[in-house]
Amino acid sequence: MSVTATLSHYCATLKSDDLPPRLVERVRALVLDLLGSIIRANVEAPAASSLKAGAVAMGMYGGTATVFGDGDKWSPVGAAFLNAALGHALDFDDTHAPSTLHPGAPVIPAALSAAGLIGASGSDLVAGIVAGYETTCRIGLALPAGEHYARGFHPTATCGVFGAAVAAGRILGLNADEIESAIGIALSQSAGSLQFLVDGAWTKPFQVGWASQAGLSAALLAREGYRGPKAGLEGRHGFLQGYAPSPRPGRICEDLGTVFEALATGIKPYPSCRYGHAGIDAVLALRPELDTPPAAVDRITYGLSRAGLLLVGAPLADKQNPGNLVGAQFSAPFVLSMALLHGGMTWDSYGKIQDPEVRALMAKVDCVHDADIEAEFPQNMSGRIIIEAGGVRYEKTVIVPLGEPANFLSDSAILTKFEGLARPVIGDRLHDIAAAVSKLNELDNVQTWLKKC
Repeated sequence: MSVTATLSHYCATLKSDDLPPRLVERVRALVLDLLGSIIRANVEAPAASSLKAGAVAMGMYGGTATVFGDGDKWSPVGAAFLNAALGHALDFDDTHAPSTLHPGAPVIPAALSAAGLIGASGSDLVAGIVAGYETTCRIGLALPAGEHYARGFHPTATCGVFGAAVAAGRILGLNADEIESAIGIALSQSAGSLQFLVDGAWTKPFQVGWASQAGLSAALLAREGYRGPKAGLEGRHGFLQGYAPSPRPGRICEDLGTVFEALATGIKPYPSCRYGHAGIDAVLALRPELDTPPAAVDRITYGLSRAGLLLVGAPLADKQNPGNLVGAQFSAPFVLSMALLHGGMTWDSYGKIQDPEVRALMAKVDCVHDADIEAEFPQNMSGRIIIEAGGVRYEKTVIVPLGEPANFLSDSAILTKFEGLARPVIGDRLHDIAAAVSKLNELDNVQTWLKKC
């Protein structure tokens, strides 16, 4: 069988009962993590009101599907679009470092909409999510990630549409041929550009939302007999050939069924681009050692991989002077300055983008390529911090940032993150959601649960 056919057969026949218990547990954690971001983004993401107004204008309003943190009901594709876009809007969603993308935002909303549409069981929902993660992440690995980024693509969206299609297809009960068709249909909708980095535009969450609803749409079309091309991933005019110069198609099915990419997915402790997190960890570790007040530091140097430098460190003058939320989310000088000055980096930190003290420290932050850190890429989004203050040099290298699988957040930390995001929006109702997600694979009918959310 071809690569696409092999992947499709695996995902079509995947059963929750065959999954390792720790993988099911990880899926529950990843779902809860994304729901917290969706709920908070409903009221605080700058793009939220226009996203929802646009969804109404496109005829997505009205129906039975749920957008978390929103009291209205939407069509299934509308819920997938909004949940995914909002879930990615705070840049606080999960990350798969080896493929440098965010698999949960496009995959989980499509899976939830499909499960709600047909009243699927929680076990089928979990199997669909696993299939979606495997698809999204393995495609990203096959590109590979760095070369795809270098061409200006946003892999969370370009790869995520396939994961959304497969997740929805598995939940809808598509057979292997139908899932391959859904992948082929998704191929015509794979899009996502990094141009938002230039001026802080809002297209980053939009294209992830569009990938989720496009994937769901592809699965629904395939269910109704609509045919997509075969070999949509590795074919002559398939995704891999068109989106990267030197793809490795065989990587998609390597260790399929024995190595699970959801277990290689991390949860963010800070709401910013993941490439800045090693630096935040390092700054927080060095902060107690400083004999100089943070504001009096002479210089901070952040060593990064080339991919990391592209996103959070260059051009340096722009990164030292972010003018909006998106700019700050992708600014190492901003997040490092916040960590050093205030001992943390939270969603509320973005209210200090124009703070004079923060601005003064950002001007002292330099971002450079570091060969040792490059050697860790793409397996790890590592970083090295050097702080020079009062004639003393402080240095800290972080290979595995907090929240990565090898340095994963505790259950209590994940719940605390969810509560911190959800409580300002839904209050104590967060406990019902957390309780349901903790038994996600045991739910008899996902539709019944979603109607209560």
